[in-house]
Formats: sequence, C-alpha cells, structure tokens
Amino acid sequence: MRDWIGKRYWLVGASEGLGEALAHALSRAGAELVLTARSQDKLETLAQALPGRAVVEPGDVTDADGLQAIFDRHEIDGVVQMAGVYWPFGAKNWNAEKATTMADVNFTGAIRLMGVVLPRFVARDAGHIVLTGSLSGFRGLPGSAPYVATKAGIMALAESLYADLRRTGVEVQLVNPGFVRTRLTAKNDFKMPFIMEPEDAARRMFEHMNSGNFKRSFPTGFSYVFRGGQFLPDGLYYRLFGA
Repeated sequence: MRDWIGKRYWLVGASEGLGEALAHALSRAGAELVLTARSQDKLETLAQALPGRAVVEPGDVTDADGLQAIFDRHEIDGVVQMAGVYWPFGAKNWNAEKATTMADVNFTGAIRLMGVVLPRFVARDAGHIVLTGSLSGFRGLPGSAPYVATKAGIMALAESLYADLRRTGVEVQLVNPGFVRTRLTAKNDFKMPFIMEPEDAARRMFEHMNSGNFKRSFPTGFSYVFRGGQFLPDGLYYRLFGA
C-alpha cells in the first residue's frame, strides 16, 4: 500500500467523470491535490466537496506554457493524465476538425504533459506518472479511428516510458479502462458492454495506483476480448471486428 499522506498529486482532467471520482479516492486517502481542467467552476465545486486539501489550477493540455506554469507553482509528487475529448466516428463519416482535436488533446496533450514533468522527475530520480489508455487502444476498431489511435498512442507512450524508467526512482503506470458512464460515452448510440460507473472505475484505478504493477486493464473479463484480439491473424480479426 502506497503512503498517500502529504503527497501532492496533479490530476489533469479532473473536473468530471473518472477524474472527479479519482480525486475523491485520493483525497480520502490523504493526498493533497492540484486539480486541472478547462472548467474552473467545476474544479472549484469539486475542490469544495473533497475531504482533503485541493488547489484549483485551470488549464488546457494544448497549452504547454500554461502546464509548465502550473507545475512550477507546486512541488508535485505524482501526475495522473486523464484529459480527453471524444466523438464517435470513423473513416466513412470523417470529421477532420474533430479528429485533429482528439489527437491534439488526447495524445499530444499527454506528450506536452510529459514534457513538463519528466525533466524534473528524472533529475530528482523520484515521481509517479499514471497514464490513461483504453481497452479500445489494443487494436484497430471500426467507427472510431481517431479516438482509438490516440489511446493506442498513450499506451505505447506509457510502455516506452516504463522501459526507460523501470530501474529508476520514477514510477510509470498505465490504466486501460473499458466503457465508463460519462458525458463522453453518452455520445455513443450502441450498446456498451460492462459499462462502469465512474466511482467503480476510479476504485479500480486507485487500487492499481496502490500496487507496484505497471499495467491494469479492466473490467478484467471484458479486457480479454481486446487483449486476445492482438493474437488473432488479420483475416480472422477483421471478420470478427470489422465493419
């Protein structure tokens, strides 16, 4: 079990959904929080509802200078990347503007965030980085190319950082949730198997953060569908999962 008392964690993408639920879990455990998202009002409401100390720092992951300024104002022990946007579409109804926004927020936003925290964490040989992938990122899926690509990028980023840092004092972890009931998944017009409430997903994420393991994909049983798909030959995989 990790000692959370007095540790300061920066939650990027904290204003609602999984981020909001994880903030409550960390605050109850004794962590001090720096809360970042674009909506100051939602962050302030969240900060007031938490049992522990929390500082509101509105920001946008598309703004590298803004992220750097937030990081420089606080002594950060750990960072959790959860910021993301989502629209459900693929090649047949491609929206160039929304696809670029997903890439810039979901993946390049994580790259910007790592550009802020990694130099200091590596220099002091201490820090905790948690990146949020998705079960959808294991292999290509129909009707969601831009989003799947961003999550696959996050997962590869986490794996590479872990390969670089696993023998150092900087800890890297990856979580790959399935469907979580949020404002974003409400856009889907298809059945979402094993959909989780944010509190349930946050509990599993917090459990993983307490462990010494690198990666956790959940719900466990549902994750086998996506993880197993990596081992199928292309012909069979696309007959099963193609449009």
